Amino acid sequence: MKLKILVGTMTSTADYVAQAIQMDCADLVGEIEVQLMDGLDISVFDEDALYLICSSTYGSGDVPDNARQLYESLDAQPKYLGQVRYGVIALGDRTYQQTFAFGGKKFDERLQGLGAQRIGEIWIHDASEGTMPETEGTAWCREWLAQAVATLSASQAA
Repeated sequence: MKLKILVGTMTSTADYVAQAIQMDCADLVGEIEVQLMDGLDISVFDEDALYLICSSTYGSGDVPDNARQLYESLDAQPKYLGQVRYGVIALGDRTYQQTFAFGGKKFDERLQGLGAQRIGEIWIHDASEGTMPETEGTAWCREWLAQAVATLSASQAA
């Protein structure tokens, strides 16, 4: 199985999290690909893979600039994504309570609206806590991948 991590970032934090997952979780899946969202559109979900959206939040609860084209294509070029299984890492700062971690949450809402199925809960990192998102994100991802592999194996057996 292939894990494809799509990264939306302004300051590279989400990219660091994705790269840490790529290095630490290689023993759990056959292949892990990290891809910045720059220039992507909805067709990125055509590949047979398990997806992980790893997105920071920018401005007033927006997706990062490099993720905007992909995010907007989910509305502009909608198609049924029922075959897509995914997880979400949402990075934010709780001092911005009104828009905390909205980058990842917005992707989740759009993907579900197109029929994609999230596995597990959204993992949210709060930068105001002073913890390392790479360390915590990797630990979460190891648990999430075990759940995802079990879920996908069960659905393929059915």
